[in-house]
Amino acid sequence: MEKQPITRTVSAMQRYSKEISDGEIEKNMPKIKGWKLHALLTFCAGAGFTLFGYDQGVMSALITANQFEAIFPETVSPPNAPTSNAATLQSLLLAIYEIGCLIGALSNLWIGDKLGRRKTILLGGCIMIIGAILQTTAFSYPHMIVARIITGMGNGLNWLDFACYWATGSQVQWRFPVAFQILIAVAMMVGIPFLPESPRWLVKHGRNAEALAVITALENTDRNDHRVLQTYAGICEAIEAEAEGGSGKEQLSEIFHGGPQQNFRRVCLGVVNQCFQQISGINLITYYATLLFQRLGLNDVNSRIIAACNGTEYFFASLIAIFIIERVGRRRLMLFGAVGQSITMVLLAILGSIDNPATQIVSAVLLFVFNSIFAVGWLGMTWLYPAEIVGLRIRAPANALSTASNWIFNFMVVMVTGPSFANISWRTYIVFAALNAFIVPCVYFYFPETAGRSLEDMDIIFAVAYAENISPVTVSLRKDLPVAGSAEADEVLGLKRKERGREGTIKEEVGKTQ
Repeated sequence: MEKQPITRTVSAMQRYSKEISDGEIEKNMPKIKGWKLHALLTFCAGAGFTLFGYDQGVMSALITANQFEAIFPETVSPPNAPTSNAATLQSLLLAIYEIGCLIGALSNLWIGDKLGRRKTILLGGCIMIIGAILQTTAFSYPHMIVARIITGMGNGLNWLDFACYWATGSQVQWRFPVAFQILIAVAMMVGIPFLPESPRWLVKHGRNAEALAVITALENTDRNDHRVLQTYAGICEAIEAEAEGGSGKEQLSEIFHGGPQQNFRRVCLGVVNQCFQQISGINLITYYATLLFQRLGLNDVNSRIIAACNGTEYFFASLIAIFIIERVGRRRLMLFGAVGQSITMVLLAILGSIDNPATQIVSAVLLFVFNSIFAVGWLGMTWLYPAEIVGLRIRAPANALSTASNWIFNFMVVMVTGPSFANISWRTYIVFAALNAFIVPCVYFYFPETAGRSLEDMDIIFAVAYAENISPVTVSLRKDLPVAGSAEADEVLGLKRKERGREGTIKEEVGKTQ
């Protein structure tokens, strides 16, 4: 009688978890499980992303508030000299916080993996609160510059600004919106202690029982459930592959390695992905929304109303990606975004060259269109894709470098936008139209698809591409790749010999007749 073909997936999964007792798992089991744990994770992530976006958006409207201009007259351009240094100083005030973000991102190269994800987030929250306090108490341009470097966050909520705009006789007009971010930081920090540590970080630091407990809690099931064991085995297998031939300590130099893991290529993809988000021109609108609408002929009040609506519509448009990103995939969304953004910038340039009341109305609508396209295609993409594309062993330094890329190009774009509009006006849109057009072929030919793939799956994709000497993009679109934790995956990742030596006897053949 012929036996049915089998794989080693189940035995491999049990091999990684069989030495961990039920008692150890129960001891390390998070108090919050299932959908409640997912809800708390979502809340903390949402609060963190709100903090990440708040400062940019709040400063967009404050830079033209009368009380802000009274405290920082260096940023006000005289009507008879629109190309004066004031435009540069205003851009510097907005952009300088990216330098603080850059310092924070690069510090993750050394402290992120040492402290763990939770402690690193708490440290960041504390620094943000200090920076927000310093900004709120600023009474001079240098003071505000230093405070914004410390704060280092930004991009989104304007309604608050519009409400405070009416406090024209009080410095509350700009100080309260700046201070409000402290409440968001506190909300995030309150939730962090109730969250478990990342399972991958736990396994990497030898805390396997805790990792298995966290995965079990996330799935809200038994430790022997297939999904739990599959996830846990895949994590352990990836760490084994990445630690092969090394000391187990994360070395910065490893990001320059090639070979089957293709570390350098994967790091470059993450860095370039973050760069592309910024050179698309989104912060041209995010930071300068109120000024852009004023240039389109709107008065102070109406420009703030439209800017607030623009930011709110931007938020709702970003929700679309949540429902389609796994179905459509990363590559298609990035391509859609780049094409749509380029076309919108071309239209803005054409209408800006005509500049009459009718074209001003259409231009205002196009600013909404640009935000919507970006929100769907690129807003969350660059915080997802770089984390998905790199291997676990270099994940902390790779993500730090990709995030640093975001801050560097964010600083560059915000720094040049003010002087650019002051000197070449609508032609600024042509520059960003060309940059978005450049993104399209780069994404099409060089960016592998990561939708539906785990970190361990991506290791397999790059290993197969290296072995077969073909593009990882081609491999990522195939449906015949081995599943992480399977015998085939072991062989691709070079773990077969190591596993045989540890377990002693493993059957090489499957589907063998009895």
